[in-house]
Amino acid sequence: MVLAVFQAHCLDSLPEGFILLNHQFLIINYPPIFALPHGRATDTAYGSQTTEEMDSFKYLLAAAHYAARQHKDQIRKGANSEPYIVHPLEVAKLLADIGGVTDHEVLMAAILHDTIEDTDSTNEEIKSLFGERVCSIVLEVTDDKSLPKERRKELQVEHAPHLTPEAKQLKMCDKISNISDIVNNPPKEWPLERKLEYVEWGERVFAGLRGVNERLEEHFDALVEEAKTGLRNEG
Repeated sequence: MVLAVFQAHCLDSLPEGFILLNHQFLIINYPPIFALPHGRATDTAYGSQTTEEMDSFKYLLAAAHYAARQHKDQIRKGANSEPYIVHPLEVAKLLADIGGVTDHEVLMAAILHDTIEDTDSTNEEIKSLFGERVCSIVLEVTDDKSLPKERRKELQVEHAPHLTPEAKQLKMCDKISNISDIVNNPPKEWPLERKLEYVEWGERVFAGLRGVNERLEEHFDALVEEAKTGLRNEG
């Protein structure tokens, strides 16, 4: 799976053009790729990779580079203040590793899924740079920040059953990532009650996403059971 390049299993020799981010994820570090690559891959240094695999690789790097730049000044709410880009990369990795998703446009949408909601990116820009289908998936999982927070949370529950299968799987991984953070790296100021409420709200959203990826469902259910047990023991 091409996305494996983003997780460093061996740090002895990083590929040229890459830097280590947060001791785990790798992100491309060369001049901006603000247009999708066209044409056929001709570099034979990648061994047995097909042209299609090389194109997918380039598309994913373009999305990762763009998202990293857009989220560059943002950090996660957790106690260890991770760079925000760790979250969308984790969502894409969950899709690939656990969900078995190989569609590079769905993985690109995962990497880009918070750009419109949380940065100055626009749907026109995402569509222009990454294509209509990627933009459409991103928009499906984008909250309207002009609405009050509680209403946005209600709408996530209401909209979940009506998402496309691609957006449902992305949203599944988003919830898995977020609830994992609540268990392993919660915001310092969150009391126990708020953590439990977040997990229970995540369950309500996830209920409308079921039926498209059994492996993600099983992973989520195990995570929620672990989260609730751990949080209750914490109290």
